[in-house]
Amino acid sequence: MAGMGLGLALGFLSPLALSRTVLEFDAKKQPVALADWGDYWIDAQSLLTADQVAANTGLGWQATLPQGIYPLQRGQALWIRFTVPPAPDSERWLLEIPYPALDRASLYTLDSAGQWLEQRAGDLTSINRWPTPHRHPLLVVNFNAEVPTHYILRIENAQGFSAPIRFVSSGYVLRGEQQVSLFLGAYFGLALLGGAIGLAGVFWFRDRAYLYYGACSTLIGLTQAAATGVAGLHLWPGSPNWADRSLVVLATWMLMSLLLLNATVVSLAQRSRILNALLWTVVLAGAVLAVLLALTDSAIRFTLLVPYLVLVMVLMLLINLWTWRHGDRFGGWLLLSAAPFAISLTLAIARYLQWLPQSFSTEQGVLASMALQMPAILAVLILRSRRRRENLRRIQGLDRVDPSTGLINEPVFVERMTRMIARSQRFKHQSAVLMIDLVNTEQVQRDFGRKAAGELPLRVADRLLSTAREIDSAARLSEQRFGMLVEGPFSAEEAATLGPRIVARCLMPYKGLPADCVAQVRVAYALVPRQGPTTQTVLARLTQKLAAIPPASKRAVFMLADYSAPA
Repeated sequence: MAGMGLGLALGFLSPLALSRTVLEFDAKKQPVALADWGDYWIDAQSLLTADQVAANTGLGWQATLPQGIYPLQRGQALWIRFTVPPAPDSERWLLEIPYPALDRASLYTLDSAGQWLEQRAGDLTSINRWPTPHRHPLLVVNFNAEVPTHYILRIENAQGFSAPIRFVSSGYVLRGEQQVSLFLGAYFGLALLGGAIGLAGVFWFRDRAYLYYGACSTLIGLTQAAATGVAGLHLWPGSPNWADRSLVVLATWMLMSLLLLNATVVSLAQRSRILNALLWTVVLAGAVLAVLLALTDSAIRFTLLVPYLVLVMVLMLLINLWTWRHGDRFGGWLLLSAAPFAISLTLAIARYLQWLPQSFSTEQGVLASMALQMPAILAVLILRSRRRRENLRRIQGLDRVDPSTGLINEPVFVERMTRMIARSQRFKHQSAVLMIDLVNTEQVQRDFGRKAAGELPLRVADRLLSTAREIDSAARLSEQRFGMLVEGPFSAEEAATLGPRIVARCLMPYKGLPADCVAQVRVAYALVPRQGPTTQTVLARLTQKLAAIPPASKRAVFMLADYSAPA
């Protein structure tokens, strides 16, 4: 056994096996990157053990790559060897691989008996069995105060490997985790808040868009937890199989909910049946894909997921662009908010193709951009809910309001008039009821055209509203007839001024119309209950009065005679 250990040590110290540079750990210059200080070799069949790799002097070792992008394929194993120089063990150092989705990382070192001791981490191993449970692999690097310590690192990953390998002290890890915890805590807090807002919106506004918003916010938080390793560390530490699959499955459901949310906000189902059918086809395909990702081998999961990512991104941008071009008030804002998501997704795909090394922008950029996108969508949702409430109030008021002028209609006018007559009888005072006919519409159409004649009732309605007080009511009773309720008390002399004032207001020029294009009206008014004790009586008398006026009459204001009950 001693001879075997001596042979291995000599193998490490041979010219082919010796690392090009001996690592120097400086606590003031952390993290310490491996860079080109080690050697790597790829086992194409993934068959050799640590003993065989250490004993074989004919392997084609090469200097480790500074960028950390290795040509590792499915079914292969990446071997990296390095030497740690003699040093006091006052500081505990760790080998860090900041890649939470790594399948397996094994660090081997020789013990005093010449046996290779293994430390293992990665998704395929339960986190509670890691030497240092963490969000990503952390493997302990031990020192010897007298002789160098030789290590061999074995890495397996079905999606290739392009992550940095570096060395950090335990104190550095603790400080870094405090900073990361602050960021992740705020992120998960926003995700939970979004989920709560979604649930509240569903019950408060009865809007399906809030359901999708809450689901999308929650899934974004879970996907971020899986991508950063927080979920594996705290939510399912004893489930390596699910930890290996959770990221791609949760990401698929997150994309589905985001697509549905985006389409619901712009009311795609009401705007385009073709695009809406395409949307639901993609969503149902995502549900099937999620099942396949949960069942298939790790090597082909990203091969299936990446095309779906691209499809969702392109479809979402297409929907926002199409709705914006077709007049949707929210499509432009959604298109602008989706731009960072499209850029970060492009970087993530470049990382998957190993065109870029692992970094925050490639690994967390997609979820970080969505953290910016979700508040923008929430702002759009709030504006959308406000407009929906306003439209609902308008729709509910159509049975009480004339839609073209905004004045109350005849049933509401009769209802208010009945109450006004009852108040006048109770308080023993007089109020006024006016009926106004617009009589020169045909002349305006002959002289100024159909457009001017069509605008004339709207202008009269505007003048009546400007004449009425807050306690008075103006109504449109028919195409050319209007009514007003003027609350008393009134004397006969005061009531006599109401009609001329309305006639004068209507004869004033209108902005945007020729000076001669004015409204000629005839006004019949009654004091109630003096000139009519009931609504039906007053309206019948006013209608009869206006109908009895000769067409050529120059008089514009008429008052009813006092009412006398029939025998």
